[in-house]
Amino acid sequence: MGRRQNRLALLACLALLSAPAYAGSFEEHLTVCSGCHGRDGTSIAPEIPRLAALDAEYIARQIGDFKTGKRKNAIMQAMVAALDGQAIEALAAHYSEQVAKPSDAAPGPAIERGRKIHHEGIVGSAVPSCSGCHGEDATGDAKYPRLAGQNAAYIQMQLAAFKNGDRTNDARGAMGAVAKRMQDDEMQAVAQYLNSLKQD
Repeated sequence: MGRRQNRLALLACLALLSAPAYAGSFEEHLTVCSGCHGRDGTSIAPEIPRLAALDAEYIARQIGDFKTGKRKNAIMQAMVAALDGQAIEALAAHYSEQVAKPSDAAPGPAIERGRKIHHEGIVGSAVPSCSGCHGEDATGDAKYPRLAGQNAAYIQMQLAAFKNGDRTNDARGAMGAVAKRMQDDEMQAVAQYLNSLKQD
């Protein structure tokens, strides 16, 4: 296990220890989730996604995918194992109702390149624009996640996961097909641009 994974595993363990009982009330479930994602959906590390203002249906679907193993992540699978449908819906609703905070990350040097990829795609590589699915303002919907203000490191990690086949829970393999046509520096550029967008 790498250093980054070790850090995330430690955070997950601390979150569990902070909860009086995992299989319990909404507040207890939220305490566990907030150990990494924050009570207001603002994550505590750049590799962890911000959940504030994501669509509730999208959040619930991702939790469900972690539970079934359709989306693979050992830490998240352990975190959601005790959640039933009612708990999932309650947590998804809570995070969807939170006010998204602007990213405090410093703008990266490739933001302009990332802006062009988001709005125009990469013609030479047959990469479609991100805005075609995620929206011009990258606020997404129930099917496609909100990316405006999302942590750049997390976006890059997910693009890489789609590219190498570690993540496969995208509808009809669309993201996998797109990511396979992107170079690492292109992923970094679009991640920096999306992170720079205000979430509110």
